[in-house]
Amino acid sequence: MDYIIFIIIAYLLGSIPFALIVGKVGYKIDVREHGSGNLGATNAFRVLGKKAGIIVTLADILKGTIATLVPLFVGLFYDVEVSRLLVGIFAVLGHTYPIFAKFKGGKAVATSGGIILGVNPLLFLAILATFLLTLYLFKYVSLASMVTGVVATIITLFLNDWLLFIMILSLTIFVLYRHKDNIKRIKNKTEPKITWM
Repeated sequence: MDYIIFIIIAYLLGSIPFALIVGKVGYKIDVREHGSGNLGATNAFRVLGKKAGIIVTLADILKGTIATLVPLFVGLFYDVEVSRLLVGIFAVLGHTYPIFAKFKGGKAVATSGGIILGVNPLLFLAILATFLLTLYLFKYVSLASMVTGVVATIITLFLNDWLLFIMILSLTIFVLYRHKDNIKRIKNKTEPKITWM
């Protein structure tokens, strides 16, 4: 019963389409009708600008983090035996297939990072550094996202936490799958690059 409740909470948290909310409330723009049409932070940056992109990124990260922390807080008052990591996965599914946005969401990168932040902050800092360095060097958000997933998987091999390794590996495979079109565009040199100005 505990798992069912926390899974529902995590999925509903993940389903909150912050890119859509910020776009419509702050800019009167439906991001689904512009750019890639994706409800993720990258499209928010491209369509709405840096300020909105940062807000959406932080909100999408926090969806995953809060989903992993809810069982921890509830456990202070009740006897709860659930894996916060497993619960967090459903925030990713909510973000990718949101019930509040016709099951068409983002690519799960920020929310996946939020899960890691909730269960292992040091690992989150390592993958954040990896993401920013890769993004700085190659200017592809998609490539930075995929490289970060692979690096996170490699790091968890040395943490003696097999559940964490399996979950990170699963998330990485999912992120790679969600970026299959980006991989083709990178190969064809048609993938948009970011600018730092």
